[in-house]
Amino acid sequence: MDVKLDPSRDDLPLMANTSHTLVKHYVLDLDVDFESQVIEGTIVLFFEDGNQFKKRNSSTEETCQSESNEACKFRTPESCHIPVTNARTFSSKMEYNDFAICSKGEKDPSDKDGNHDNLEQASGISTSKYFCDTGNHGSEDFLLVLDCCDISVLKVEEVDVAVVPGIEKFTRSPKLTVVSGELRNQIVHELVTLPADHWREQLDYFARCSQAPGCGGLLFDTDTWSLQIRKTGAQTATDFPHAIRIWYKTKPQGRSVTWTSDQCGRPCAYTTGSPINNRALFPCQEPPVAMSTWQATVRAAASFVVLMSGENSAKPTQLREGYSSWHYYVTMPMPASTFTIAVGCWTEMKPETCSSNDLAAEGPLPPSEANSRYIGICGHMEYPCRFQNPSATIQEIIPHRVFAPMCFKRVCQETLLRLIPPCLSAAHSVLGTHPFSRLDVLIVPANFPSLGMASPHIIFLSQSTLTGTSHLCGTRLCHEIAHAWFGLAIGARDWTEEWLSEGFATHLEDVFWAEAQQLAPREAQEQQELRACLRWRRLQDELRDSPEEMQVLRPSKEKTGRVSDSGASVIKNGLKPEKIFMQVHYLKGYFLLRFLAKRLGDETYFSFLRKFVYTFHGQLILSQDFLQMLLENIPEEKKLELSVENIFQDWLESSGIPKPLQRERQAGTECGLVRQVSAEVTKWVRVNRRPRKRKRRGKEEVFEKLLPDQLVLLLELLLEQKTLSPRTLQSLQKTYHLHDQDAEVRHRWCELIVKHKFTKAYNSVERFFQEDQAMGVYLYGELMVSEDARQQQLARRCFELVKGQMDRSSAEVVAEMLF
Repeated sequence: MDVKLDPSRDDLPLMANTSHTLVKHYVLDLDVDFESQVIEGTIVLFFEDGNQFKKRNSSTEETCQSESNEACKFRTPESCHIPVTNARTFSSKMEYNDFAICSKGEKDPSDKDGNHDNLEQASGISTSKYFCDTGNHGSEDFLLVLDCCDISVLKVEEVDVAVVPGIEKFTRSPKLTVVSGELRNQIVHELVTLPADHWREQLDYFARCSQAPGCGGLLFDTDTWSLQIRKTGAQTATDFPHAIRIWYKTKPQGRSVTWTSDQCGRPCAYTTGSPINNRALFPCQEPPVAMSTWQATVRAAASFVVLMSGENSAKPTQLREGYSSWHYYVTMPMPASTFTIAVGCWTEMKPETCSSNDLAAEGPLPPSEANSRYIGICGHMEYPCRFQNPSATIQEIIPHRVFAPMCFKRVCQETLLRLIPPCLSAAHSVLGTHPFSRLDVLIVPANFPSLGMASPHIIFLSQSTLTGTSHLCGTRLCHEIAHAWFGLAIGARDWTEEWLSEGFATHLEDVFWAEAQQLAPREAQEQQELRACLRWRRLQDELRDSPEEMQVLRPSKEKTGRVSDSGASVIKNGLKPEKIFMQVHYLKGYFLLRFLAKRLGDETYFSFLRKFVYTFHGQLILSQDFLQMLLENIPEEKKLELSVENIFQDWLESSGIPKPLQRERQAGTECGLVRQVSAEVTKWVRVNRRPRKRKRRGKEEVFEKLLPDQLVLLLELLLEQKTLSPRTLQSLQKTYHLHDQDAEVRHRWCELIVKHKFTKAYNSVERFFQEDQAMGVYLYGELMVSEDARQQQLARRCFELVKGQMDRSSAEVVAEMLF
């Protein structure tokens, strides 16, 4: 490759040479084995190389960039043992009987391929550098580099797509009559460039081609972060096979898949999306510019349910006795890092009373409406887009399902199932068309390292969101729903710009949740001001306790989005375990968007946001894409010296508190909900100071009922008190029923217990460590810094109990604290 990356550094390497060739579609055919904790099978990759992009974009420049010679030895495929269990075919009729009807119609001839434009901008180089040397590079072969880690690659071969029945319709050149690599590549090119209204036919032929026989093994080798493939004599990306099959299996220790048990003690597995995304699940192109579609057939024992990023609500097909097959597909091109799979003994949770008119009932959109489209409104590459579908644009609540271990049946029915429709409806009222046609929500095992994660068509929620009132569940659900627009339908072109995903989701969760609760404007504003107060406190703590270099939202500055000539790059701080627990990109991003919304006014801001979503859905962006469009669409009188450069300097490229935020918080006044909490704190301080034996009738304090966020703030303010007596702590616990509150409240309660060595409540801390692993990492540190032998023993004992099931990054961070 043309860059040398040192895997020992903290930065995460993206090795795929995406500037030369891009995967347009993946077909996965996999078996899940819980005994060996391995996923194995094949993946077929369909490519389109840079020269074909160039022809389609009518480029006339043909300067070439060669691959540097890699000093590595390549294995020959003949020496590899291929398990017989993977040598199977499936019936495309059986697997494709649940396609929905969704056509886009004729392609707009003026519509340029948005992804190709993104690739050029992301590379920071001219289109002349995308291509391999076609004439001046001697006998060197083109080297295909894929992102790959913790995977055993068994064999790589070219796929003979030319033998697929009916494939001759994709051979456009009369000159190519003899089966050759050029003919096979032309077939793939015609297949990957079919117009969107042929999506059903395209998926069917992808499936057929994926089952075609091999026509020659390819040389390959692996290193820490990549799979490197050559074909002898193929000197350019154009000559390299455009359809290849990789036989592989994952490793139990691979960091893309978590093998664990659910809350009922049954085995399950799920992908975590971090810290290395999907390269330990399948060889792929991880850089965001490699936007692709996919389809997957996954087999597992019949007792398991397979959930995946897919447009169809898959149902199991019974195979041999005791095994089932699941098939999913996606027609909207997205980065491979967004692919998610979960396999477990989940149960679909349904309302206790369910009618045929239930909002959760699923079904395809009416064909007569789904065939309609608007012309010329989308800037992305062509796919069956919901924004062009009139019936989709008015669909407030998309079909949805909830899966969880059976032990969560009651709380799912009472809380989660009731929350999803109003939260989906609220999101639609704020942003418009749902980018995805359906949604699955899965309650993941206790070791899941965060409160939630959004992927196309599926949301993972932590069990911690289900305790207490519906508040935490509702706000987190709104956060993950917001990612459908920001993070998925609109992705960051550079992974270091996480604020484009997390900042937007954090800002929008408050807006969605207020709408879902149908709050009056004044009440909604009060609640949002209260949450701003909590986040301000959290941001100050985070900035005080984190390295300055990790407080910057745009760490690469003017180099953001740039990659090497081949497409390889590194993600700054990508491999630091503590990074996944940091909230800086959530919080500073949130405060930036809140600052802009206040400057513009909500009506102007959200009107712009809908326009932005309309313009950029299906595409990748950098910070300046959002900021430039914003400044172009607001009146001059509201800009008040706002500029992209100023925002970069104040908010995105500096550590610490942004100056505009500092000024706002200093000048701001407390909202009514915060003042109410302050009054309650004063009462508790009086209670704490009162002599234990002196009791006066009529002088007992009367405490107000508080909202969950108010309780969080109350406990945080009480944490600032030097001492609280055991009597006061016991009274606190009893007054607010702290055992039964949500995880955010109980976390602050555990902090109070630890700070004041309230031994009677240590069982609450133990419970938190076991049931709320997504939030408990910080508490281990609090127990250790106290230098109290009993507390340190408590920390180590709890860690011993859960470390075997704990998320790897969490376990690494905690182990560093304890030992």
